[in-house]
Amino acid sequence: MRVVYCTDTYLPQVNGVTVVTELSVRGLIARGWEVEVIAPRYPQQVPGARPPRGANAALARVHSIPSVPAPRYPELRVALPDVWTIAGVIKRARPDIVHCATEFVIGRLGMWAAERYRVPVVTSYHTNFRQYADVYGLGRLAGGVERYIGSVHRRAWRTFTPSEVARGALARMQVHNVEVWGRGVDLNLFSPARRSATLRTTLGVRSAFTYLYVGRLAPEKDVGTVIRAFAKLREQIGPDAAQLVIAGSGPDEIRLRQMAPTGTVFLGNLDRTTELPELYATADAFAFASTTETLGLVVLEAMASGLPVIAVPVGGVGEHLRHGENGIACPAGDADAMSRAMLHLLTESECRDRLAAGALATAQALGWESELDRLDSAYRRICADAAAGRELRPPLRHS
Repeated sequence: MRVVYCTDTYLPQVNGVTVVTELSVRGLIARGWEVEVIAPRYPQQVPGARPPRGANAALARVHSIPSVPAPRYPELRVALPDVWTIAGVIKRARPDIVHCATEFVIGRLGMWAAERYRVPVVTSYHTNFRQYADVYGLGRLAGGVERYIGSVHRRAWRTFTPSEVARGALARMQVHNVEVWGRGVDLNLFSPARRSATLRTTLGVRSAFTYLYVGRLAPEKDVGTVIRAFAKLREQIGPDAAQLVIAGSGPDEIRLRQMAPTGTVFLGNLDRTTELPELYATADAFAFASTTETLGLVVLEAMASGLPVIAVPVGGVGEHLRHGENGIACPAGDADAMSRAMLHLLTESECRDRLAAGALATAQALGWESELDRLDSAYRRICADAAAGRELRPPLRHS
């Protein structure tokens, strides 16, 4: 069985889409699939870039499309519309199925090529672009972007998305052939057992209570609320009792560094397989203020590492954060409430331990291997339908 992934973001760039796509590629190869990937070409030195890792990473053939830096966000690349290269890959590979993991240049042209060669197409919906448009001051474009996103997914045999909230957003775009999939975490990689006293010394946190943020440093993540909350906390407890560690990079980094109080450590991007697991487990709590997540993968990784989570119960995060059971819920943008939650975890050890245990239990019910088994089965059912001629393309009554 063969699958071609078409994606507008991939390794060495690290974000939620690339993480899920790479996990899917490795998992499918392990389950007997031949996998090829069409992705943007990255320069040798991309801010925050990491090479592919894992035993199966080199087994997927990657075809790179020339790209240019995205405006206002140079870490991201915009692929050039090289339609004939994309079509040529799909024609030569003769896949049983094409998975368009993104909706833009490579994803959309991959869908066109798959339709041209009568290959069933599935898609992923990872990003709530309406919310992103609002955050970046482009709200007037949100309706048009959403109509375009809906038109792409309505052409798919199936759309995979990681939360019921995201399924609801797709339904409002008249996309109905949707499967909630991908809300898993690698329990072999993220574990409380990776806690390291040596790393605490290296980071300079030693006995200080350590809050952790992992993710892009971009406006849609609202990292500023986490930093303001931490600054308020330090005003109450003094300079040495707590530290905030931030792992990630992005267009907001300079501004966030300027506003961060003493006791904040910026680490940049870390390798998610060799460095992040130890960092998660070595912290004491996880703080996250984003309201734009369709999943919130970093929240699940923190929970799998045994960290109580302070977060906004919106979107995909809200489907896993349970106030008083595995973390503390705060209103969006409310640095005062987040600061109070930080203080509560620092001073109430019994509550902290109970929430940490609840976070671990939540994550342990969401192992990634079962999600990969579901993806494998879904692909095979779709391929069987296509081979039997039961449905060469989905009905387009909502287009």
